[in-house]
Amino acid sequence: MKTVIINDNERGLLFKNGKFTSLLEPGKYRCFGSTNIEILTLDGEIKSDNCQLETLLADKSLASMAAQVQIADNQIALHFIDGSLHEVLHSGRYAYLAVNKKHEFTLIDTTEPEITPDICKFINRIPTTLYQTVSVAEYEKAKLYYNNKFVRLLDGGIYYFWRGSVQVSADKIDTRLTQITITGQELLTADKVALRVSFVCNYRVLDCIKIVSEVDDFREQIHIAAQLAMRDYVGKRTLDEVLAQKEEMSEYVGAKLCDCARSFYVEISNAGVRDIILPGEIRDIMNTVLLAEKRAQANVITRREEVASTRSLLNTAKLMDENQTLYRLKELEYLEKICEQVGSISINGQGDIISQLSALMKK
Repeated sequence: MKTVIINDNERGLLFKNGKFTSLLEPGKYRCFGSTNIEILTLDGEIKSDNCQLETLLADKSLASMAAQVQIADNQIALHFIDGSLHEVLHSGRYAYLAVNKKHEFTLIDTTEPEITPDICKFINRIPTTLYQTVSVAEYEKAKLYYNNKFVRLLDGGIYYFWRGSVQVSADKIDTRLTQITITGQELLTADKVALRVSFVCNYRVLDCIKIVSEVDDFREQIHIAAQLAMRDYVGKRTLDEVLAQKEEMSEYVGAKLCDCARSFYVEISNAGVRDIILPGEIRDIMNTVLLAEKRAQANVITRREEVASTRSLLNTAKLMDENQTLYRLKELEYLEKICEQVGSISINGQGDIISQLSALMKK
């Protein structure tokens, strides 16, 4: 014999010879022989190690106080106790003692993967293994796919989807003005000089749906279109023409890109040549030519200034020949300069200082 006490917050399941017989209220019970009692927590799940749930619920007294739910294979259920999310249930049949608290169940069909806003407010209480998150930035659009089939376009925000029989995926597209750089393209000019050209263009996506479904890697398509346009332009011109007409090259390549960009569902806002890199030998030759040109220009300027200086001296001499007063003033100017450089001057004899200095100059 053993004694079993059932508290107020508990109920008991009575088994005789392994068979469920009745539900026991709180109290003190003695068990003899093959009699056994299992304890259930009040408002807890109804389950037994000795029999199935269906057998227990066949008892009318137990069934009358049970909150039950049947969950199909493609469903889950949110179990609420007094309005608060308690747990998430998977497929199967469940029953709970509903004596003091209210038990509610929200059935969710996972073949419709998107989690509705009324469920999203409980998302922090749901295990992360049951759902996946798609985060879309404000400047992005995302193409939503169910089992690789396009469903709709997602704007910026955070979206939640159930993990189930339907595979959910999303392709994100940046809708901002974006720059692409085509670097180090080796191009051959008409005079057989190999150049390396870098080109830059800015684009914006026009159709987020078609650009993914109809174009294979639109950035690579823009890259190839720019390469072909640059090769076409450079191949018809000599090195000097290419270097002298960078702006024309930018306009030509930009126009070609704009013509084909709409077939890629993008808009080219601007484009231009960033760098033209010459081979080492050609660069050295051009530097030598440039240095020679600058030296020649410097020589021309030097000769021009010498001629101008000589002409100015000649004009000054003619004026002094024709005007003695001007000649005298020029003498005084030079005397002033001499005096500035001399600490002291000693003069012997008679006469004024200016006359004596003038006489020295004449000698």
